[in-house]
Amino acid sequence: MSGWPEGVVRHVLDEVDSTNSEAARLAPQLSQPTWIFARHQTAARGRRGRPWAFPKGNFAATLVMRPAGDPAAAALRSFVAALALADALDVIAGPGATISLKWPNDVLLNGGKVAGILLESAGQGGAVGHLAIGIGVNLVDAPPADAVEPGALRPVSLMGETGVRIAPETLLDYLAAAFAPWEAQLATYGFGPIRTAWLARAAKLGQTITARTGTEVIEGRFETIAEDGALVIATARGRRSVPAADVYF
Repeated sequence: MSGWPEGVVRHVLDEVDSTNSEAARLAPQLSQPTWIFARHQTAARGRRGRPWAFPKGNFAATLVMRPAGDPAAAALRSFVAALALADALDVIAGPGATISLKWPNDVLLNGGKVAGILLESAGQGGAVGHLAIGIGVNLVDAPPADAVEPGALRPVSLMGETGVRIAPETLLDYLAAAFAPWEAQLATYGFGPIRTAWLARAAKLGQTITARTGTEVIEGRFETIAEDGALVIATARGRRSVPAADVYF
């Protein structure tokens, strides 16, 4: 990871409601991939519209881009973003920290949730007009354990787990530099290498997990992820492919 990637724009804001919301507003005007970074968010959100705590000193940024392909192909960027963030945190946190990835979109530090990724897109006729990849990282502070839903992983911060304090703007430099080569791999070779690299960092691979969809609870052994990014679970009733769910350990 070295240097800001060529052809990528950076917007820095002191305050915004949400970097993903700002990405949606700016997308029609953008001709290049653009990182939108905010020092403060007033209405940060996570998956399924859940609120995302944003204490001062934490990280919030969104990469807005116009990927080729359909929405399913665009959604694979969640794995690209997770790998890029893991690479950046490897360098920042040092060798004593353990970084792992939780399907579908969380990054873990020493077993606790340090970051989340939120993908939102818009388009017409099966095409993706723009894709917003929102990333929030607990750099200096994390929500208390009783602020998350029962069964969810404990929230952690980079500083709390490692003692390392880094400016959010500096993390953006690392993250943008790490994202670019993973995106190039996806564009050149497809999802195969991304899938292999993600599985090498996957939390609880081969162990029992619980996946909760909107209609059922599926328990079994986390076997792999499929070629389309779906979670594959070996259950007592056979192998299941789960395209979307919340996962609990």
